[in-house]
Amino acid sequence: MANDASAVFDTLSPAVSKGSPADPFTPPADSSLWRKNFLLGAATASYQIEGAVNEDGRLPSIWDTFSAIPGKVLAGDTGAVACDHYHRWEADVEMLASLGLEGYRLSIAWPRVMDAAGAPNRKGIDFYKRLLNRLKEKGITTFVTLYHWDLPQHLEDRGGWLNRDTAYRFADYADLMSCELAGTVDAWTTLNEPWCSAYLGYGNGHHAPGLANDRFATQAMHHLLLAHGLAVPVLRANDPASQKGIVANIGRGTADSDSAADQRAAHLFEVQHNAWILDPLLKGSYPQDLFELWPGTEPLVLDGDMETISAPLDFLGINYYFRTNVASDGAHGFRDVPLEGVERTQMGWEVYPDGLRDLLIGFKETYHNLPPIYITENGMASDDEVTDGRVEDTQRISFLKRHLAAVDQAIKAGVDIRGYFLWSLMDNFEWAFGYERRFGVVHVDYSTQKRTIKRSAELVEKFLQERKAKA
Repeated sequence: MANDASAVFDTLSPAVSKGSPADPFTPPADSSLWRKNFLLGAATASYQIEGAVNEDGRLPSIWDTFSAIPGKVLAGDTGAVACDHYHRWEADVEMLASLGLEGYRLSIAWPRVMDAAGAPNRKGIDFYKRLLNRLKEKGITTFVTLYHWDLPQHLEDRGGWLNRDTAYRFADYADLMSCELAGTVDAWTTLNEPWCSAYLGYGNGHHAPGLANDRFATQAMHHLLLAHGLAVPVLRANDPASQKGIVANIGRGTADSDSAADQRAAHLFEVQHNAWILDPLLKGSYPQDLFELWPGTEPLVLDGDMETISAPLDFLGINYYFRTNVASDGAHGFRDVPLEGVERTQMGWEVYPDGLRDLLIGFKETYHNLPPIYITENGMASDDEVTDGRVEDTQRISFLKRHLAAVDQAIKAGVDIRGYFLWSLMDNFEWAFGYERRFGVVHVDYSTQKRTIKRSAELVEKFLQERKAKA
C-alpha cells in the first residue's frame, strides 16, 4: 500500500517521548475504531497470572513441571505465585472495569477444574463462576479460552498431545465447563495458539513439555486441532447463545532478496506459521508445502478427522506480534536473516505493523469462508519501571497506535474485524522468559503485588471515554 500503518498515525513527538501528558494515541476521525460495536479489551492467561498452583484441588500442569527444571525458564522463575490473581481477582476486575475496557479474554486452568479421573473440582469451577459473574455484572464482554497451554501433567504422562486420547479428554473438559458456565461466556475459544503448543512444546522443546522432534510437532498439531473440532459441537449444544472459535498466532515472513529461492523461503515460513493451522480449519486439509519443509512428518489422520476439524467457526482469533526476515537455507527450508536498523521490542522482535494488515488482507483473499476476526492478542514487552508513581511506556503507546492503524486499514480493505484485545492486561509470567519481559498495560511489582496503571492504559481509557461520549 502507498500508506503504511506507521504513517497513518504520526510517530511520537519528542515531548511525548519525555513523558509529556500529550495524547499520542487517539485515532483519526475516520478510523473504524470509533465504531461503537468495535470491541476493545485486554487479555490474560491462567498460568501467567493466577498463581495458587497447589490450592483448592488444583493438579500439576506441564508448566509446573517444566518451569521446575533448572535452565528451562529464565532466572528459574515459575508460575507458582505469578500475579496472585487467584486471590486478588476482585481487585483486578475492578481495575479492568475502571479502565473502561469493554472485553476481557481469560483462560481456564484445566488442572484446576477436573481431577485425574475427570470428575469436577468444585472449588476450581466456583472460582471461575465468581469471576465470570462479576465480569458480567460490570458489563464486560467475556472471551474464555479453554486451553492456554497448561495441560494437566497426568495427561502428559500418558503421552500428552501425542496421544489421540487427549483430544477426547479435551472434549470432556469442554463439555463440563460449557455446562457449568453457560450464560456467563460471550465467546468460547477452544485453543490458544496451537502452533506454540505443537512446535514450541513438541518440535523444538522451547516450551513445555520440552520435546524436540518435527514428527512429534505435526502429530501433536493434528491432535490439538482434532480436540478443537470435537469440542465445537459440544460447546454449541451446551451454550448455544455464545460464539465459538479458535485463536491462531500468525507470522509475517519476508525476504530482502528478490531471488526465487529466498522468496520461496518466505512463502514456506508463512506456510509453517499460518497455513499449517488455517488450512485444516478453513480448507479441511494440511498444506503439502509443509512436508517439503519437514519430509516424512505427515501425521496419522483417521477417516473423518478433517471434517471434524473444519467445522464452521463463528469467529477466528488472531494473535500477531512481529515479522521474520528469512532467506533460503540452501536446502528445502529457510533461515532467519535479522534486519539491521529496525525498531525492536524487549523480546528482540521487530515492530512491523504492516505485517498484520498484509496478513489479514491476504487471508481474506485466500480463505473465502474466512469467519469474522478478533485480534485476540497484540502488544509488546518493554523494560518498564515505576518512577514517581508512574510508568511512561512511550514505545508501547506508539506500538499500539500503529498496530490499531493496521487493523483499521484491513477493515477498510474489506476484512471483517470486530475487536482487538491488548496483550496483556498486566505484566505476568512470560513463559520461558519468566518475569523479566513486561507485556502489560498495568505494571506489577512482583515483590508486593502492587498494580500501577501505565500511561498506555490511561490513554486507552481516555479514548474509550471519548468514543462513548460520541456514541
